[in-house]
Amino acid sequence: MTAVIETISVWAIPFLIGFIPLYGWLKGVQVYEIFVEGAEEGFRMAVRMIPFLVGILVALNIFETSGAMDGVIHFLSTPLQYLGVPAAVVPLLLVRPLSGGAALGITTGLLHHYGADSFVGRLASTIQGSTDTTFYVITLYFGSVGIKKIRYALTVALIGDLAGFVAAIIICRQLFR
Repeated sequence: MTAVIETISVWAIPFLIGFIPLYGWLKGVQVYEIFVEGAEEGFRMAVRMIPFLVGILVALNIFETSGAMDGVIHFLSTPLQYLGVPAAVVPLLLVRPLSGGAALGITTGLLHHYGADSFVGRLASTIQGSTDTTFYVITLYFGSVGIKKIRYALTVALIGDLAGFVAAIIICRQLFR
């Protein structure tokens, strides 16, 4: 069974890359022309996203450089430690909704320092996989298509992040402590 799964996983992407254009061509679709139109639209979308991407990266850098992040981490560390959240994970809780790259860097640092099989490493990995970069996604995608009223979307997304954080903490405490 393992050999079958490995064979399927090796050939799945090449099969799809060949099958989809072939299927379109058999249906009479001008595959190459449609592909070029999609690529052109994707390029235009990327150009429209650049100002929003620069804005969120600058805001994140200001938040870190000003010392505001350190202040918030210090403020939250004690109450979260009381709830069983290691202080080392608090920066990840703060950065994850802002930047995936920064959160991945923090997670990598935690894994190197504490080890992948430690409680901190497992909790960081679970948080990384159970939450999203909310502010990044909303700024980039909503801004690029011109959506200005984001209040409800932001509220629901932050509630989702909070639920991911809480679930990760509870599940890791139950499984790995």
